[in-house]
Amino acid sequence: MIFPEEYKCVGVSKALPEGRVEPIYFLTEYLLVEKERPDTGITEYSVYHVKKSGDGLLRKVEALEPIASGEEVVKYDKELNIKDRSLLIETAVKLCTGGVNTVIFTGVDKHVTIIHEPDPSGILEIEILDIAPPDPSWLTQVVRRLEASGIFGDLQVKFMENTVSLRQFEGENTVFPCSSSGLKGKCLDSDVLTENGHLLVGCEISKSLFEMRFPELEYSFMNICPFKSDIVVPNGPFITRCCRSEKSGFVKINGFEGVVVHWGASEYQVSEAVRKLALKLREAQPELLEQV
Repeated sequence: MIFPEEYKCVGVSKALPEGRVEPIYFLTEYLLVEKERPDTGITEYSVYHVKKSGDGLLRKVEALEPIASGEEVVKYDKELNIKDRSLLIETAVKLCTGGVNTVIFTGVDKHVTIIHEPDPSGILEIEILDIAPPDPSWLTQVVRRLEASGIFGDLQVKFMENTVSLRQFEGENTVFPCSSSGLKGKCLDSDVLTENGHLLVGCEISKSLFEMRFPELEYSFMNICPFKSDIVVPNGPFITRCCRSEKSGFVKINGFEGVVVHWGASEYQVSEAVRKLALKLREAQPELLEQV
């Protein structure tokens, strides 16, 4: 896959001069040439890799190596956030059918970039591991808002949701940690228990509180802390949350690398955690780093 790191590396020319090529801007690594066919009025495109020499703002062109031209190249007809690398790769994959292998994208600022032979395997998948309600889960809402803002665009990542619904445990004999969840059952923060046989759905903190409030009662326990749970389990690299701030940071659960944020983390803290995880994962997988 050829996908320039920055759109500033892509130069645009209306036509190549006959017999020679003018000096080129020093940042230009790829040249997109637009040429309108006089018989049809249709614009055709050619893409080249630029070999240049010299110093200064303008450099001597030593060679233009053809990458794609004619029917191999299409121009996407909508303006996109061309800093969102995952979006562009996934869009290009859909457009590269038949003989097409190269897609030109235009940003909302009118700059352009190209992708040649798009490869979705270069996109890093990160799982959002969380519980519900609310629906969507709190962490999912935060990550999706941040994703929509474009803050992760340069990381070339996509997010998969792994949400465990606590509604499966609703019932008269179930005890949840907090009444704000809206779950049907009893809650540690508002109910007084007098009988044995309840199911407590929570974490180690909930367990400690239960035993402090009702030391004489017998109960069963479903642990939903991702560090110890049998049901809140990642299936790949992940971000999750924990109510204990000292647990925040890089972790490994079920054999997968991940990052933990505090239960009440801010959007900024979540975005920083995702960025640090993505960079750490790419350092551990050089083949992905090469594709960014």
